[in-house]
Amino acid sequence: MSSSGCSSMTDYAPKTHTQSPTRVRGRSFWLVFLSLAISMYQAAFELTAVGMALPSIAEDLNADDFSWVGSAYALASCAALPMTGGLADAFGRRFALMGSLLLFVIGSTICVTGLGGGGILALPTIVLSDMVSLQERGTYQGILGLTWSVAIVTSAVAGGALADSGHWRWIFYLNLPITAVSMTLVFAFLRSPLPPGNVREKLKKLDWIGNGIMIASTTICCIALTWAGVQYSWGSAQVLVPLIIGLFGMLAFVYYEIKVASVPLIPFHLLSNRTTIVGYIATFIAHLTVIAIIYYLPVYLQACLGDSPVKAGGVHALGITLTVGPFAILSGISVKVLKKYRPQLTAGWVLLLVGLGLYTTLDEKSSIGAIVGRELLFGSGLGFLTATTYFPVLAPLELSANARALAFFNFLRSFGQVWGVTLGASILQNELLHRLPASFTETLPSGVQVAFAVIPHIKDLPEPVLSEVRKAFADSVRVIWWAIFGIAVFGALTHILMREIPLPTHTDDNWALQGNQTKHVGRERAHNIDVEMQLPQSRVIVISKDT
Repeated sequence: MSSSGCSSMTDYAPKTHTQSPTRVRGRSFWLVFLSLAISMYQAAFELTAVGMALPSIAEDLNADDFSWVGSAYALASCAALPMTGGLADAFGRRFALMGSLLLFVIGSTICVTGLGGGGILALPTIVLSDMVSLQERGTYQGILGLTWSVAIVTSAVAGGALADSGHWRWIFYLNLPITAVSMTLVFAFLRSPLPPGNVREKLKKLDWIGNGIMIASTTICCIALTWAGVQYSWGSAQVLVPLIIGLFGMLAFVYYEIKVASVPLIPFHLLSNRTTIVGYIATFIAHLTVIAIIYYLPVYLQACLGDSPVKAGGVHALGITLTVGPFAILSGISVKVLKKYRPQLTAGWVLLLVGLGLYTTLDEKSSIGAIVGRELLFGSGLGFLTATTYFPVLAPLELSANARALAFFNFLRSFGQVWGVTLGASILQNELLHRLPASFTETLPSGVQVAFAVIPHIKDLPEPVLSEVRKAFADSVRVIWWAIFGIAVFGALTHILMREIPLPTHTDDNWALQGNQTKHVGRERAHNIDVEMQLPQSRVIVISKDT
């Protein structure tokens, strides 16, 4: 047990005194892992493809509030995430994942995939925690990071091509055959224990009220930020009232979870140590940052350089897409080898901040070489961070808390994406309002609100309007880069409070997957392992446990 004089919070790590066993994993293990990778791929593909096709979607739908095209998916995904941990514990991993994939299929047929996307974003990490100990998980998490990187590349090309051809709805329809493969693998090979109880008893264990309060509060805040400075002034009642209500709703959610909820959506005892808190903060900020880049770098490339959607998200974004995956794998392997995660997070923050800082120097005349160089730095840092932030989240916690801790982890990841899209859109709209030449905005039917939809046509404008519009977009996007740079600096500073906690070498026996048992090679059984664990009320006891 350890303590710190500078904080009232204490970090407690499971401690064992045996060597981690050598493990041989069979066909079922790898087929289940393949289904998890496919599920993760779909969630990433959908998110990035929508961002790539956003100008074309806005134009086709005659959308005034274009930011909702992007934030609606992230918000719907966010709505499903807090409950995934409870669903996985109540109904079992297999049924929870199958249900999420089914929702994703249904949503794909009507171009609304957010709810199912939330489940398939969170549940693969929960199932992986049942299959592999935290100490070994770095390599597997790195592979999932590579999957995310491949999804970014393919979604950029596919989303851009479909947007160019006017068939953006196929971004959603392509999910159907891929989801069918994933559902088949999950149904055939994911044999997780089924908790006792009937459906009604299990539904009563879920925190419906807490989930409703949180989603309503987030939605109201997003509405206020979307309206602010464009449809209504920042000081107007139309902006301040929903913003205040939304923020108070979030405070009410925290109070309800701590004081009222019998089965909290988010068990706040998980936040009783500073290392877990810093890991959650890093997760939120890293994904707020990455979604802002994914959504608004193509805006810059298309508006200022005249790129097509395919070029903006594919060829000219390769600096990010080709570095995130390899550096995620490198980070994951190094965690397994070194049994440490702080060095990787430090490297990630440094590279991310340098890349973001250099983004703020881009203008409407920057070369592709200069842009790709910045992408390489940013993508490398992002690879380190995305593969490593959940190690400090889980290392101090008992294994039985994995599902809910990871559900909250993935909730913050999507919550960061909601705010990244919404804040970026609000900044872009407000900056364009002041920067675009009047000769251009006067030609728009709804003023600056539809400027996003005319991006594909900017290259056809006559001079000097063309140069003025491109400069306005470049200067406006630069403000987004400065905003997320400042947020990322805060995230990096919180890293100072993080401690290096020994990583557990075992998994939760209560959720051992049937048919995927691990074979232990060359190790004598150990007895009387002392395990130091954190209890919900922050009490610490030492348990003698046989393995």
